[in-house]
Amino acid sequence: MRYSLSAAVAALLACAAPSAAHVSLEVKEAKAGSAYKAVLRVPHGCDGEATLRVRVRVPDGLYSVKPMPKAGWTLETVTGPYAQPFDNHGTTVTEGVREIVWTGELQDAHYDEFVFRGSLARGLAAGSFLAIPVVQECANGAERWIQVPAEGQSADDLERPAPMLRILPASGGH
Repeated sequence: MRYSLSAAVAALLACAAPSAAHVSLEVKEAKAGSAYKAVLRVPHGCDGEATLRVRVRVPDGLYSVKPMPKAGWTLETVTGPYAQPFDNHGTTVTEGVREIVWTGELQDAHYDEFVFRGSLARGLAAGSFLAIPVVQECANGAERWIQVPAEGQSADDLERPAPMLRILPASGGH
């Protein structure tokens, strides 16, 4: 009986593993009005293929974004207008990085981390979430980590959830 129970648990864990193997954030919460360093973990490729490109869409409420270059990867950014202007230390900013694209090669047997930093708007509601959509492009397809849970739904219920950042209350001072 022990052997069959162990086998059943192992089979259950093997089935559960793919749902846990999604692009995720190392730090999953941050204060509104603060600087935030996003470390996105990419755990695998696309159905056994190497990841060739990682695209990140910068959500509204995150501004003054600067990506970290990666050795062996090319980096490009796409800029555009913000949905609303932000006060960045006394300077009004109306546009900035809206998408980050790293191009290189990450073998399916390896994982890697992709890093950027930015500022979170002070007006973001405590307890809300910012979805940070990511698309992994491979030679014969893509993994689109872009699904956002509906009100009352858990990200665990989604097949390809976007990495989610929980917003904490802003600090009193600067």
